[in-house]
Amino acid sequence: MARTIGSHGPTTLEAIRKAGVRLIFEHGYEAMSLRQLAAEVGIQAGSLYNHISTKQDLLFDLVQDHINDLLRELDLALEGKADPLEKLRAFVAFHVTYHMTRKREVFIANSELRSLDAKNYDAVVALRGAYEQRLAQILTDGAADGAFEVVDIQVATFAILALLTGLCTWYRPGGRLTRNAIIAAHEKLVLSGVAPRAAIGQASHGSDSRRAAVAGS
Repeated sequence: MARTIGSHGPTTLEAIRKAGVRLIFEHGYEAMSLRQLAAEVGIQAGSLYNHISTKQDLLFDLVQDHINDLLRELDLALEGKADPLEKLRAFVAFHVTYHMTRKREVFIANSELRSLDAKNYDAVVALRGAYEQRLAQILTDGAADGAFEVVDIQVATFAILALLTGLCTWYRPGGRLTRNAIIAAHEKLVLSGVAPRAAIGQASHGSDSRRAAVAGS
């Protein structure tokens, strides 16, 4: 590949980061070489070290920046919302939307966690814990005021995150459902999982009544 980037530091670094995300997503961290990365950007392999220290540092920076973006944008999505139910709906809508639009970064942050060295791994796990705590606090507040019925906050937190993040394995832009429809489906699944038992009972009773009416017609 001909040299296309030039020597402008910020421009070249951004190109390296974008190429790194693409190559790690497509081939995996271990399979991606710095020579391959340099060729993708259009610079000499030795010039990479003017912009990144090591391949490990590049991976850490990509994952760390992704989770920091996740935290910052979540806080903006929750801003001004006091009611736990409203907060949970906002959390679901944000998480699903982010994971539909930032699929590569999400994949790398999850699948390449194993490739981080011990120090970087601990730093990323701490950031992930901060994100998980945002959801845990919403569930805790909702359980405290009777809006939610949660047997175990930690289990519910992990279960909800697994459900919402799972769409990365099947979502494709331009598919059968719109983004809003996908968000609404996930919101219904999450809310039904934490609704008080009485609300579930009322919903079941309503369904039984409707079935009985149909059967008797």
